[in-house]
Amino acid sequence: MKQDLGVKPYLFPMPVLMISTYGEDGTVDVMNMAWGGICAENMVSLNIGEDHKTSENIKQRGAFTLSIADIPHMEAADFFGIASGNKMADKFARTGLTAVKSEKVDAPIVEEFPLTLECRVVEAKQEVYGFHVIGEIVGVLAEETVLDEKGRVDPAKLNAFVFDQFQNGYYAIGEKVGQAWHTGAGLMKK
Repeated sequence: MKQDLGVKPYLFPMPVLMISTYGEDGTVDVMNMAWGGICAENMVSLNIGEDHKTSENIKQRGAFTLSIADIPHMEAADFFGIASGNKMADKFARTGLTAVKSEKVDAPIVEEFPLTLECRVVEAKQEVYGFHVIGEIVGVLAEETVLDEKGRVDPAKLNAFVFDQFQNGYYAIGEKVGQAWHTGAGLMKK
């Protein structure tokens, strides 16, 4: 029997996304966020609080990069969700990570994260549910070590982890258990 849990943001899994921006003084700022994802073939959607340093940077620069956090950098990724760029000027420097400027947008690329989407802001506005940002993906960068023999990202090599909204845990992505648009094809014949 199902039990009513009320209104909760319970979806699983949630990506652990790293939004990287430059502050007005050129300082690298990275924010850990889970409420975002792909919303079209070449678009991402983010929902963040307008009071974050990242939100101000997005408004000022019109760009950001979005990286997938990986297990080897979980400590830094979690720290980016704990520390506020509004209160800690050396937030990025404390992690020991390195950043380079994107060649396509006015935003930094964190070298240690294996997959990065370079995004140009298409829309950014305050909504009843938060500060909503739509970014156009203008480039995708991946470390060669996470690619398969055909040049596609291999999720097992990506070594990413996901966030659970239920107990605030991080979980490693497990083994492949099926093939999309194939595993259920047998039911088409019934």
